[in-house]
Amino acid sequence: MSNVTSAVRQAIRGKIGWNSVVVAISLLIVAMAAVTLFKIAGDIEPGKVLAALRVQSLHHVLMAAGFVAGGYFMLTCYDLFALRAIGWKSVPYRIAAFASFTSYTIGHNVGAPVFTSGIIRYRIYSAWGLSVIDIARIAFITGLTYWLGNIMLLGCGVVYAPQAASEINHLPASVNRLIGFCGLIAIAGYVIWLLLRPRVIGRANWQVTLPNARSTLLQIGIGTLDLVFVALAMYMLLPAQPVINVLDLIVIFVTAMLIGVVSHAPGSLGVVEAAMFLGLPQFQKEDLLVSLLMFRTLYFVLPLLMAVLLLGLHEFRSVLDRTFFATDRDRD
Repeated sequence: MSNVTSAVRQAIRGKIGWNSVVVAISLLIVAMAAVTLFKIAGDIEPGKVLAALRVQSLHHVLMAAGFVAGGYFMLTCYDLFALRAIGWKSVPYRIAAFASFTSYTIGHNVGAPVFTSGIIRYRIYSAWGLSVIDIARIAFITGLTYWLGNIMLLGCGVVYAPQAASEINHLPASVNRLIGFCGLIAIAGYVIWLLLRPRVIGRANWQVTLPNARSTLLQIGIGTLDLVFVALAMYMLLPAQPVINVLDLIVIFVTAMLIGVVSHAPGSLGVVEAAMFLGLPQFQKEDLLVSLLMFRTLYFVLPLLMAVLLLGLHEFRSVLDRTFFATDRDRD
């Protein structure tokens, strides 16, 4: 455990200059979100919030929970894909799913996901022979999967519905459409780049062989489907009126989630909500607040409780196994 901690700390210290920029951007996003929520909170009536909560459809909540489950299933494929990409085919899906679910859920909710997720992954994967360097490679590949999925989905969505992105970034629709095309061109260029020959990045022992073009298409599909499932969960929780196009909602929601990730706020708390309020001004604030609270419960709170429980049971079982092993050895 000390090895992974020291390695992560060294990596952080090595990038202190870049981290200063990242921290500044994060603080700016969080501050803007706080100001936005403060302004919105003054217009919200508690009575209307309770009324909106009472009329929330149980059927839609269950469907949203199903989409959340689908999103987390795709999330488990992040680690499975990364393991296969770096050559660890011996690690079964159940271990990859457990490591992915617990590390992502706890890391994203607690904050500092690079540090917390890395420790959790190392704790689980080290039993299967993976090293700190392997954990770093997995983190890189899974991060690449997420960003490729974001660029692909937002690129397609913004090209088709640029006005949806304009609700958040206030840029002209033509500019957003151009940004969307640029994202899709970047994806195409990346895949073509991989077609030419195997690509290796990094230095010395920290080198990573990038997935080939064919595997990258699968990688993009995993990241895209993850985001689509989660966005559909949010769509199911929105009020029936006013009607919103599902693709518009996907663009707004994925943008909000992306801003939340960039903010590095624990669980993107407050940032996603502020972006959604800005992106969906046509909804009553009380109705939208209930939808967002329901989504946060389904996607953040309940999975966090489950992940902590599963990780706790895993650690308890490990302690028991070591205790019984030591007892049997003493008897021998």
